[in-house]
Parts: sequence; C-alpha cells; structure tokens
Amino acid sequence: NTTATNDFASLHSFDIIVNAAAYTAVDKAEEEKDKAFAVNKQAVENLCQIAAKQKAALIHISTDYVFDGTKTTPYLPEDKTSPNSVYGFSKLAGEETVQKSGINYAIVRTSWLYSAHGKNFVKTILKNGKKKSQLNVVSDQIGNPTSATDLAQAILKILPVISSKEIKQIYHYSNEGDCSWYDFALAILRLAGINCAIKAVPTSAYPTAAKRPAYSVMDKSSIKKDFNIEIPFWEDSLKKCITQIEEYENNNS
Repeated sequence: NTTATNDFASLHSFDIIVNAAAYTAVDKAEEEKDKAFAVNKQAVENLCQIAAKQKAALIHISTDYVFDGTKTTPYLPEDKTSPNSVYGFSKLAGEETVQKSGINYAIVRTSWLYSAHGKNFVKTILKNGKKKSQLNVVSDQIGNPTSATDLAQAILKILPVISSKEIKQIYHYSNEGDCSWYDFALAILRLAGINCAIKAVPTSAYPTAAKRPAYSVMDKSSIKKDFNIEIPFWEDSLKKCITQIEEYENNNS
C-alpha cells in the first residue's frame, strides 16, 4: 500500500531500507500479472523514491528466477538475465528500477527460500510426508536451498558496510551446495525421521503454469568477499530449521 508506506516514511527517518516484501506466488502470477508487477516493481519504485528523499541505502531481495536456467555452471551476478515467467519478469523489473534510481543499493538474489515460519517447501514436505506413503518430487531442477535465517544473518553483515560506503551492486546469496528438489525432499524426511517413499519425477510429469529454471545454482564469491560472510552448507541449515519446527510443534501440541 503506497499511501501507508509514504505516511510511515514521512514520520520516520532511515539510513537503510531492507525490502524483503514480494509477490512470490510463481504460478498465480501468470494470471495475476498486474498484481505481481504492482508489488515487485511499482512498490519497489516507491521505496527507491523514499530512499532518495531520505538519502538512505536500499537492500533489496531478489530471486534466481531472473535466469532461464540454461547454464550448466553457477550463475554470476553479472550474467545475462532471461526470465521464464511473469514472476521472474516482475522481479527483474524491480531490480532494474533499483539500478536506475541513483540510490546506494545492494540487490541480493536468493533461491529456494524456507524457514520454520509461513508456507514453504520444507513445511509442505514435512506435512505431506506424515500423511502419505509416497510423494512425487521433481528431480531435474537443480538449485540451492536457502535458510531464511542465514539470509537474514547475511543482510546484517551488509548493513554496516552499506551505511558507510557506496555499493550499487547485485549479489547472490544461498546456502552452499546444490541439489534437486528430489534430493532436498529426501533430506527433509531423513532429518525429520519420517518414513515416506519419494519418487523422482521429471518436470514434464508435473506441469505448472509458470516455467521454472532447470538449473539456477548461484555463484556467491562476491558476497563472501565483500562482506566477509561464511555461508553454511544447505543440509546443516536444514537440520537446524527442522529442529526448530519440531520444538515449536512440541511446545504447542
């Protein structure tokens, strides 16, 4: 809501704005193009104007879906973008808006994000794994699972640097190590001790409205170097998240 955001901004002063808000319903975006662009581009434009007015920096979270997935080696921040979906195009439009704004910024692309909160792949697999004897999961899309907790820690490392010097860069952040959604699902059930079979299926057997990149592994060298960030391996972070989910469920059962 532009009015509410502007009202809030007029009453407060900022040094840095972190934009973690996005329209992320990838398949729904194919029908709801205007809504996706309103959140992922127009709202970002508004934040850039607020940042410019307040001489503040912006940390903007973006996505691996700005790539088409045809590469076979990890994507670098400067690689050519070519989205496959409305969602990808709307997020790319948001990135371009930030780049043209003239403000001090760090765009952080991330991928396969999950946490102990909200709706995400990890929680869906845990829920369905407890109810069903077999799950079908695609095995021909390769990427990097990312813990939202780890991403938040990385943003905290960027804050002091961006407040003291000009950056204007795109970075990639995801957990170390790559896997398929099938491998990811196997690890989720194994770490949670859930006995449920998983069948590997090709993307073609699981048609979706939006096309996903087949390969979206990201190169994180620049974010590690510029902000002295150590990135945990994806399975280690997944284990922590599952423990957190189990503790929450035990405390609330």
